[in-house]
Amino acid sequence: MNILVSGCLMGLSCRYDGKPKKNDTVLSLMKEHNLIPVCPEQLGGLMTPREPAERKGEGVFTKSGMDVTEAYLKGADEMLKLAKLYDCKVVIMKENSPSCGAGKIYDGTFTGKVTDGNGVATETLMEHGIMVIAESKVRDYFQLV
Repeated sequence: MNILVSGCLMGLSCRYDGKPKKNDTVLSLMKEHNLIPVCPEQLGGLMTPREPAERKGEGVFTKSGMDVTEAYLKGADEMLKLAKLYDCKVVIMKENSPSCGAGKIYDGTFTGKVTDGNGVATETLMEHGIMVIAESKVRDYFQLV
């Protein structure tokens, strides 16, 4: 199976702070599946490193207040194109991210608090029938020991 994965979970330095968040459980799936790393924020034209951003309502804003919603929407659309191109039925996303968050995201106050919600790319993928799995749910979904 082809699976799109948030690039940072595969060890790429694409997060806002330029640091990877390699996830060995996710990487273990490479034994049986084709993992395709992708960063919707970079696909949307944002640089790395970049100022932190969080969702506020339907928009995405940096800590200093710049509206970066359009870049996040563009990245989400590009990620959807890749999911369709590679016939990905499942995507694994980095938790809490304003683009990749699945089920929980930072609340927009830049205080480290999380709230129920999805990132922009996650929403786009789900609206098109693609299963999005948060990194902490990988073991359960793939029934890993």
